[in-house]
Amino acid sequence: MVKAKGIGIEAQEPKAACNDGKCPWHGHLKVRGRVFTGKVSSAKALKTAIVRWNYYNYSQKFERYERRNTKVVAYNPECISAAAGDTVTIAECRPLSKTKKFVVVEKA
Repeated sequence: MVKAKGIGIEAQEPKAACNDGKCPWHGHLKVRGRVFTGKVSSAKALKTAIVRWNYYNYSQKFERYERRNTKVVAYNPECISAAAGDTVTIAECRPLSKTKKFVVVEKA
């Protein structure tokens, strides 16, 4: 069992442990850059979570706001194992695959 280390952002350490090299808490993955909070819309793929969050964009032409959303593919370590419907915090990291550039660091 590997002891969890600090990852440089304010997030709660997971209670479970893992031996995953790509885990920011128990492995060698460094987090940097942007941090987002969103809801997991899908967690069907192995060690992958699709995180979605909504925001409003102002349109100057029509002088009103429109609803928009963003979907991001994130790495889901075994020690966190976020399921669909969970609210999670994701942080930017190095590219882990063609589409994964974020990692789940906390389940709220």
